[in-house]
Amino acid sequence: MRRREASLPAVNKVQRKEAVSLGDALTAFLKRSRLASGLNTRRVFAAWDEASGAGGCTLKRFFRDGTLYITTSSSVVCSQLKYRKEALLDRMNDILSADELFVDDGTGPRYVKELKLK
Repeated sequence: MRRREASLPAVNKVQRKEAVSLGDALTAFLKRSRLASGLNTRRVFAAWDEASGAGGCTLKRFFRDGTLYITTSSSVVCSQLKYRKEALLDRMNDILSADELFVDDGTGPRYVKELKLK
């Protein structure tokens, strides 16, 4: 009798590679599929809501090239946030650096570099 394994084509052989953690594989997938920038934008918005506490007063949000543009529904809230601008930037960057879903694109420790409030 012939052995059946000998007749299998070489295409079905699984090549062994180095083991990769699930987190590293997910990060590589997000970068390769170009989904990281959209996910990062959502994480920046969530960091804004958590750091400022003004998520309910925020009308518009826009993030591009390290600048977060925020439009609030209240001028009083906006003026209070302007006084805390540097503290908000530091707090948001701390939140993003601790976030496992935030994909580091090599921009350094400050992900949100500037905050523009209206």
